[in-house]
Amino acid sequence: MIGEGQPSTVLIVEDDDSMRDAIDILLSLSGYRTLAFGSAEAMLAEDAIEQPLCVISDLNLPAMSGLDLLIELRQRGWPTPVIIITAFDSPSTRNEAMRRGAVAYMAKPFPSAALLSAIHNLSASERPL
Repeated sequence: MIGEGQPSTVLIVEDDDSMRDAIDILLSLSGYRTLAFGSAEAMLAEDAIEQPLCVISDLNLPAMSGLDLLIELRQRGWPTPVIIITAFDSPSTRNEAMRRGAVAYMAKPFPSAALLSAIHNLSASERPL
């Protein structure tokens, strides 16, 4: 499932403990390494992050939003793909996330298979991360 030499760590940024834990367990059982954070600021403050396969971020976080995180990552030169998840779906939010460079956008509750498929497509792609 995970190609040799490719990043296999997925960063999870979700302030809801139960959702963060559920995504963490799903991905761990699917063979991915995970690092989970309760806020965008906590993820950005982490010094030991090697190039991840992707970032999964909730849209509505306590301080810095998922979209703000995506913008900040691009400003820092991180080309890492970002998947935005949200319980507050709207066409305008979806369009803004995709315009800003999210590789996927999912409304909660989303099927586990949809999230795994989006991540698998990233790990199988030839594009540089």
